Amino acid sequence: MARRAIYPGSFDPLTNGHLDIIARACRLFDEIIVALLINPGKNPMFSIEERVEILNEALNQKFKQVTVETFQGLLVNYARQKQAQAIIRGVRSMKDYEYELPMVLMNRHLNPDVETVLLVASEENTFISSSLIKEVFTLGGSIEGLVPDRVLTRMKAKLPQIGISK
Repeated sequence: MARRAIYPGSFDPLTNGHLDIIARACRLFDEIIVALLINPGKNPMFSIEERVEILNEALNQKFKQVTVETFQGLLVNYARQKQAQAIIRGVRSMKDYEYELPMVLMNRHLNPDVETVLLVASEENTFISSSLIKEVFTLGGSIEGLVPDRVLTRMKAKLPQIGISK
């Protein structure tokens, strides 16, 4: 049986930190499902359709064992439906760990057959978060080298739509 893992997130925007976690997870698992949570309560820069397209563009040529999907509801239910053995989460700091630990324990309570694997961010990615990327970008700062070039191009195209001129 193939070892299948799910890497959930909003990926708004996709960062080089996300890509690093995916690349490292690919060394551990035969199949990775990058799963975008559909969360109507958030105000994303990119629509869910745009994020699926961005992820497919960034991943399909480089990572053959990765697929991109969307899901709603409890992650452990989605993991059960997809017959995944693990959930992948990236951890950059103790703050991330403190956030993730209760989620790991609740997920284990709800579905003890699915393990959560916490991958510590590479040193060069420890400060990168999607929310910080968006904030710096919309305030005019440079995010070059922190997101894939195609993502940066798409973000620049979004500026007029979000009321910012550069």
